[in-house]
Amino acid sequence: MMTQKVLVVDDEEPILELVTYHLEKEGFKVIGAKTGEEAIEKIRSQIPDLIVLDLMLPGVQGLEVAKFLKARLETQHIPIVMLTARAEETDVIVGLEIGADDYITKPFSPKVLVARVKAVLRRIQDLKESKILSFGDLRIDLKSHEVYWKGNLINLTRTEFKILSELAKRPNWVFSRYQIVDMVHGEDYAVTERSVDVAISSLRKKLGEAGNLIETVRGVGYKLKYRIINVTD
Repeated sequence: MMTQKVLVVDDEEPILELVTYHLEKEGFKVIGAKTGEEAIEKIRSQIPDLIVLDLMLPGVQGLEVAKFLKARLETQHIPIVMLTARAEETDVIVGLEIGADDYITKPFSPKVLVARVKAVLRRIQDLKESKILSFGDLRIDLKSHEVYWKGNLINLTRTEFKILSELAKRPNWVFSRYQIVDMVHGEDYAVTERSVDVAISSLRKKLGEAGNLIETVRGVGYKLKYRIINVTD
């Protein structure tokens, strides 16, 4: 198994060194950055497997770095663990809504941080290897390309299934129409930003009650909104 790379972004040298030491001790390759600009530059040269990201940074703030990453196909898959002294509920919610996978508040236990990093990476790997995604009564079989609602098979086009499965792989992540177009190469009809809206409308109709899981984010795109995801083999 290849050594996993973790980018740690924090402008406080003692914290950067502390986190680096404990992650390297567990076998991770650590890349350090002290500013948002430096983090973005390093990500462009070498994509990490995970980012530990401080919110309070000089210049480009941590939330802006996260938004930048989640808005681009080549980086939107990178899991983010927020490390911050800003424990206010609103800051945490904003971070999670734009795609962060977990958060840890300062002061923190290095052992807890390492455990959280491992848990996020393990969850991402399980998701990649999973065959069935379950959201309550909605089951998406990634192997057979079948979707069931309360045990009943729902017939979807290839494009509809691709859109649903991609949204389901990253619940609560917002995908722009352009991103959906880019990740869906439809054979049943040409995929454009407008046709994405048509496909989403048809998908919601076919899913019935489960269609409410697909939420429109005005001015941006769509996301599959769900709190708990169950993954099975």
